Amino acid sequence: MKENLPKTLITGADGMVGSYVDFGIKTDPRSLDVADMNETMSVVKKHAPEVIIHLAAETDVDRCERDPNHAYFINSVGTYNVVLAAKEVGAKLVYVSTSGIFDGQKSGPYTEDDMPNPKNYYGHSKFLGEVIVRSLLKDHIIARACWMFGGGPKKDEKFVAKIIAQLRNKEIKALNDVCGSPTFGKDLVGGIKKLLLDGAVGTFNLSNEGVCSRYDIAKAITEVLNPSVKVVAVDRRYFDLDAERVSNESMVSKVKIMRPWKEALVEYLKTEWENKI
Repeated sequence: MKENLPKTLITGADGMVGSYVDFGIKTDPRSLDVADMNETMSVVKKHAPEVIIHLAAETDVDRCERDPNHAYFINSVGTYNVVLAAKEVGAKLVYVSTSGIFDGQKSGPYTEDDMPNPKNYYGHSKFLGEVIVRSLLKDHIIARACWMFGGGPKKDEKFVAKIIAQLRNKEIKALNDVCGSPTFGKDLVGGIKKLLLDGAVGTFNLSNEGVCSRYDIAKAITEVLNPSVKVVAVDRRYFDLDAERVSNESMVSKVKIMRPWKEALVEYLKTEWENKI
């Protein structure tokens, strides 16, 4: 598949999702600091890509809440710089966004057409990135993910890795009053590839299929890696977190290219974690 892709440059390729990118020109914060306008323009002009996949972002929700300026600088200003560089060389832009742009009040999964209304600084900064992309660049893909997992022991610092780190405990506590649609980084990259090859333009929800709670994910992890661990359901009051967690981040997509979340999670655990803990 990758042989047919246009010349592509990837920002933030050293992260969780970037670990599954097997094509293109990979950059990281050392070779391309997206918050630096001059450097971004220089690097993009040097490589003259036909497509830019913009993965570079601050995804630590609680850090964004503690330091909003940092969140906006990386997620909003950084995206603005990449958009201007893409415009300069005539490149299509793929911007990875988040279900965190929604307010969690909807009773069912969010569609691409639902109105964003973010409730924390992370969501605000990523939504502003979406607005910038749509406003300045006609040829774009906004690919929304939710509850990302992937990267294995070296790259995964998110919920799945945090649960795996507790598998030697007798019990693990996980939220049962929030729901989402988990996204395997490998599948997200595959979905982006397909959209690029199809010449797609616009906004797409690219989480894995289905809806679950954090408790459901923790249960699935213990079933594969250590069934003797008890998973205890708790609500949001149990954890003292800086950023507000909304009750619903689940999504449904207008394109049917993502497999069910549990199937993706089981593959991830068995191929990247089994025998390594």
